Amino acid sequence: MPISIEHALRDAALLLAQHQSPSPKIDASVLLCHVLDKPSSYLYTWSDKLLTDEEEAAFNALLARRKLGEPVAYIIGYRDFWSLRLNVEPSTLIPRPDTERLVELALERLPQGEGTVLDLGTGTGAIALAIASERKDIGVTGVDLRDEAVALAKRNQLANGISNAAFLQSSWFDNVPAQRFTMIVSNPPYIDPEDPHLSQGDVRFEPKSALIADDQGLADIRHICQHSPEYLADGGWLLIEHGYDQGEKARAIFADAGFSDVETVQDYAGQDRVTLGVLR
Repeated sequence: MPISIEHALRDAALLLAQHQSPSPKIDASVLLCHVLDKPSSYLYTWSDKLLTDEEEAAFNALLARRKLGEPVAYIIGYRDFWSLRLNVEPSTLIPRPDTERLVELALERLPQGEGTVLDLGTGTGAIALAIASERKDIGVTGVDLRDEAVALAKRNQLANGISNAAFLQSSWFDNVPAQRFTMIVSNPPYIDPEDPHLSQGDVRFEPKSALIADDQGLADIRHICQHSPEYLADGGWLLIEHGYDQGEKARAIFADAGFSDVETVQDYAGQDRVTLGVLR
């Protein structure tokens, strides 16, 4: 017997709640919007509309995957970030709202006029493309260790019609052309390999190589800080996203690498999230 959109959403939210989804109503809404190819407003404007058998079957198939814990972004194949719609794959991290704070801070500190930005560990290209979309006069280069991530970032660049960005394969600075950038940004791996959160929630499905780092999650942050002065112009900024409990140690690493005006900025939840400094 056909069921209405309202009925389908209610049942789906209850099902997902029973399987510890942190946001069952939102997840159900996003998945049904994807099946119907409609905006969320449609679900409530036409809540009494009956689903076809094909729509109901497709919705149930997606719910079965979410019930097992697979991230919604991987199920539908994209995530909205900043003003962009980005394709996502299991080979890369899923862009998160907290990282938009890094983009905001970068845009606040980019000087007027032409310049260049390097995004280390670009993944989907989220940070690089967000900055490039706001500053057409800035050339942005994104690098990633994995070829599949570079290919994905390039597809996202084309899909969003952004011309002032380029992506290449590199282990941090290894293949970066010798030049001095106006700014370097990064959301590197920063989780301690022993962190119990790695076995919980969406991160179970994300690539561990993009999540964990040695030295209690600080190894890649230290590497980036130590080598960034070789690639930054005088007065250039370095901004790195990190864990909520790493602000103090990150500031010490920045200072040891010769950065000035070092500070840690909080995310939208009030947690330490981005440490930054300038090279003088």
